[in-house]
Parts: sequence; C-alpha cells; structure tokens
Amino acid sequence: MDGISDESPIEAKKTKSKTPRKPKESLLKQKSPAEFFAENKNIAGFDNPGKSLYTTVRELVENSLDSAESMSELPVVEITIEEIGKSKFNSMIGLVDRERVDAALYDDYETEKAREKRLAKEARAQEMQAKNAALGKKVKETHAPKVGKGRGEASFYKVTCKDNGKGMPHDDIPNMFGRVLSGTKYGLKQTRGKFGLGAKMALIWSKMSTGLPIEISSSMRNQNYISFCRLDIDIHRNIPHVHLHEKRENKEHWRGAEIQVVIEGNWTTYRSKILHYMRQMAVITPYAQFLFKFVSDAPDKNVSVRFARRTDVMPPIPMETKHHPSSVDLLLIKRLIAETSKQNLLQFLQHEFVNINKSYAERLIGEMGPDFSAKTPVKSLTSQQLVRIHQLLRQAKFDDPSGHCLSPAGEYNLRLGIIKELHPDMVATYSGSAQVFEGHPFIVEAGVSVGGKNVKQGLNIFRFANRIPLLFEQGADVVTRTAHKRINWSSYKINQIQDKIGVFVSIVSTKIPFKGTGKEYIGDDITEIASAVKYAIQQCCVQLKSKIVKKIQAREQQERKRNLSRYIPDASGAVYNVLKQMTQLPAAKKIRYGDDDVELLRKVSENLITKETLCEKLAKHVEQVDYEMALEYATQSGVSEEPRETIYIQSLDAENKIIDLQTPFFVFRVFQ
Repeated sequence: MDGISDESPIEAKKTKSKTPRKPKESLLKQKSPAEFFAENKNIAGFDNPGKSLYTTVRELVENSLDSAESMSELPVVEITIEEIGKSKFNSMIGLVDRERVDAALYDDYETEKAREKRLAKEARAQEMQAKNAALGKKVKETHAPKVGKGRGEASFYKVTCKDNGKGMPHDDIPNMFGRVLSGTKYGLKQTRGKFGLGAKMALIWSKMSTGLPIEISSSMRNQNYISFCRLDIDIHRNIPHVHLHEKRENKEHWRGAEIQVVIEGNWTTYRSKILHYMRQMAVITPYAQFLFKFVSDAPDKNVSVRFARRTDVMPPIPMETKHHPSSVDLLLIKRLIAETSKQNLLQFLQHEFVNINKSYAERLIGEMGPDFSAKTPVKSLTSQQLVRIHQLLRQAKFDDPSGHCLSPAGEYNLRLGIIKELHPDMVATYSGSAQVFEGHPFIVEAGVSVGGKNVKQGLNIFRFANRIPLLFEQGADVVTRTAHKRINWSSYKINQIQDKIGVFVSIVSTKIPFKGTGKEYIGDDITEIASAVKYAIQQCCVQLKSKIVKKIQAREQQERKRNLSRYIPDASGAVYNVLKQMTQLPAAKKIRYGDDDVELLRKVSENLITKETLCEKLAKHVEQVDYEMALEYATQSGVSEEPRETIYIQSLDAENKIIDLQTPFFVFRVFQ
C-alpha cells in the first residue's frame, strides 16, 4: 500500500539502535598509597585482628628504640594494652547501647531445637562422668561450654607506647603519621624499619576497625611545651585529617613521645607471641628497659612484666653509606645522577659510590669507550650511555664494602642478654667479620646456650634481623634450617633432643634479604649468608665443647672422690688390722723391718695410731688429690681460686665522664 513503510516494527527498532553513540570518557582511576595498603594490609603484617595487635605493639616499640638510640639515650619504653569492653567502646564513639529486639536476626542466635540438642549432650556427658566416678575411673574435668561470639562482637584494645626518645617536630607530626610512604629511613643504612609504615598502618587499621583517631604527644630537647595531635588519615587522598593540633604546657620537663591508638585485636590468641617478642627484644637490647602491661576489667587477666636494664653499653649508631657499584641498577643510576651535585663523570663515580678512587674511576671511564671522558657532564648522558655505565659496573671487579656502617649488637650485649633472660648453665657467643652479598655488607652474630629457665628440651631458635626479633615463618628460615640440618650437635657433646639448647643468630645489613611480603624470615638460598650462619653457630659449639668436656671431667673426678670416700672406712679397718697383727709378731721377725716401720708398729701397739687416725689421714689424702685435680681443671679453664660473683653494671649519672674501650668479650671503662 502507498504511504505505508515496508519495514517491520522490529527492523525499525534495529535501525534505530544503530545510531552512533558518543564515546565514553576514560575510566582510569588512581589509588593512593594509603588506599593500596588498606586493601592489602597483610603486606604490613595486619592479616587478622590478633596479628594486627601484635604488629602494632612491635612497630611502636621499634620506633621508640630507634628514637632513643638516634640520640645515644638509654631507651626506656613503656607499652600498655588496655582491654576495652563493648559498652566502653560504644561510649568512646558516642553510640548508645541498644537491647536486641529481634534475637533471631543475629548470628549467635540459638534455636530451640539446637538448645535442646546441646542440653541433651551435656546431660549425657554428666551421666557418663558419674558412672566413671562410681567405678573409680579417672574423671576428666568438665569445662564450661564455649559461648559462641557473633561475627559482629569484636574485641577492642587501647595500645599506648611511651618512650624517652628525641620526640618529633611540632609541624611534622601530621605528615609523619597521616601520610603513607613519607619517612626518614630512605637512606642506605642499617635500620629496624625501612618505610616508616608501621605506625601509619596502625592508624589505617584503627580507622578501618574502630573509626577512632590516633593521639600523639611529643616533646623534644630544649622544648618548653608538649606537642599534642589527634588525627586520622584520609585514605583516598593519602593526607592527614587533623582533629586537634596544639602546644601544651610541659611542667615536668618531659622529653620523648607517647602514641595512643584504639584498634580491634585478639589478645587471647596472640598473648604468648607478644610476650615472647618482648622477651626476645630484651635479649637483643639489654641496654633498654621495658615495662609491659596488659590491663583488663577482670583482675586475674592482668599482666605486668618488667624487663630490667643490665648494661649501659649501647651499640654504635649505624652510619649512612654510599652504594656499592656492583649493587646498583639502571633506575638507581638515573636517580643518583638527578640528585648529585657533581658536574662531570669522574667526580660522579668517585663521590657517589664506595670503593672507587680517582685512578680506578679513570680506568673505568677509559673502558667505557670513546664517547666517554672524565669531563663528560653527567646531566648530558644519554640513555644508551647510562646502559653502558650500568653494564660496566655490573661486570667490573670492586673491593668488598667494609662493615663500618653496620651496628651489630656485639658479643658483650648478646651474651648479657642471653644470661639475663634465660639464666643458662653455659653460653658461648661469636661475632663474625663483615661479609658481602650482592654488594651489601652484612655481619652475623651467634650465641648458643645450654640449660636455663623456661627453656624447653631440644633446639630453641631465636632469630634477629637488624636487631628485630623474627617470630613467624620460622620453618623456612636460614637459621632454623642450618641449626636442624647442618650442625652435627653430637660431635660437640650436645644432645639435640634431651638438652635445653638455645640458638641465637642476629644478622645485620644495609639490606636484609627477606622472603615474602611479611618480612618474617630470611631465605635459605643465599649461599654467603647460609655459610656465615653455619660457621658462627659452629664457632659457638666449639667453645661449648671444651667447657662441656671439662665439666664431664670434673664430674668424673667428683664421682671418683665419692667412690674413694665410700671405701675409706673399710680400707682403714683392713690396714689397721694388718698393722695390729704385725705388732704381735716375734722380735726375731721384726729385725728385717726398717726404723720407720718399727716406729709405726710401736705407735700402733701403744694406741697412738688407731683406726680413726688412719681414716682421717686417708680422707685428707683423698681430699688433697681431689683439690689438686680441681685446681688443675680451674687453671685450664682460666678460673681463679676465689669464688666468682655475677656483677651487672648499673646505669650511670650523666655528669660522670667515662671512656669505653670495647672488645668482643668485655668492656673496659675508664672514669675521668
């Protein structure tokens, strides 16, 4: 028909849908560092509430130690974990408690059928126990049924850490805590942390789990005020959100920092880990004083542990160093060129790297080719030239870096820490010289103890990296594998199963080769470190073997003395009876005796020498022989005859002027 389209309605619809649309704008989004770590909090050790509580304590304690040590101040660290009940937490955030209206709505609701089933099960158990008791069988103690905690019923804790460190500048506090990946630890040096992430992650976790801000109090030397700051973090913009930032009066002239954060946690599960961490930290830092408290509404749950200072000798402050040429990559070379103040290539190589002097720098430049000269401006180097420099630095031969930039605990402190916390029967320590892996210097220190308090039988492994205890992922660690598989303990007179053996290994380096994102263990695949760990443990075992052998000899001497003393009465009686019979011999037979023998027989016959006299003389002889053997043993052991007494050096007043002459084994102190 005229005037009517041949297209069907469907076809018309299809035709309409083919109309060109305006292209959408780009949907690319950018995440802030704070947002990234909030979504991947396991990278920083915040896997679950319990681990988060442990990591928060650990990060705050280590920041406090770094702060005090940076100004050569003997650290005093107080850490308090306060349990916060549901009602108190709700009042802190301004939420009113509300009774449940629809109980069946909640995850921990128990239906009538489930309740009957549970009660029937408990009744059967009680009946069985009654029968066993009637038959005289051993009855197991019944425990109260566990009340299921709903998914929404979290546990909250207020963590407070107070120290006597150098404090923080007033204006820098917001950025130091409220901006992720901003810190003071980016130089090439031995540090406990690397990115200053720990305290910020505690703030992020607090914001995620409680929504409450963090509170910081700080006062620096020669400051007459206390900086107080209450803040949280804008996750999406990675900037601090400051609630209050003010200066307060400092009447007590306090110096240091105090950080307080409220987070979700799990004390019950991680109690042992946190206390174990504090104990190990007291071992590796015996010059620090720690006071740990756990405060709960139930007094029987309260914990208070004080780890006293036992020395005032601190390790030297680690120094920042320059990069070793064999350890750099192309990006690092570009960054060094962008930041250097040197103009030409010769000066750049000579001053931006270790172990490159002027003559060696000239040889390297000559090897690079005709496009390079000593006066080539470093800012004008092309990408191809930078690749050539990188290739040569990777292939050339350089001296190993020295370990002067490292700060190990030292044998003195390591030995003192082990004795202070474990009270072993014997201990040996060893500190190796600086070695190198991938251009980074490292030092391995080790200690091996036998016996002690609160030490279980077998191997007890204590691992430290840059003077930080490592508690997790122990099985794959180089120290654990070395101690279990590469040390033949029996050859050192040590029973690996029955003896209480403590193995302490501390590794310090400008770069610790951690495996995994948690930074909790050092891999077993780096030959240099594995060999150094094995050698350090072996050297400790060699020292212990000589002590154990001498101890065995002394024990054998005591056993020999005991056996001899046991037979003194019988031997004296037998000798006296023989002498008595000899006095009754005819005079003709006595002629063949010498004058001394005749005199002896005369004294016996006149009762001047009795059986008791012989016992006394024989006992003195045994005692004299044992004393001489013990004296010889003591002389070989390097021990004087005087009894020894354990003496600990107490902290000194600031006005005392002293000079410390340190050796690996002791510290000689001169008072001026």
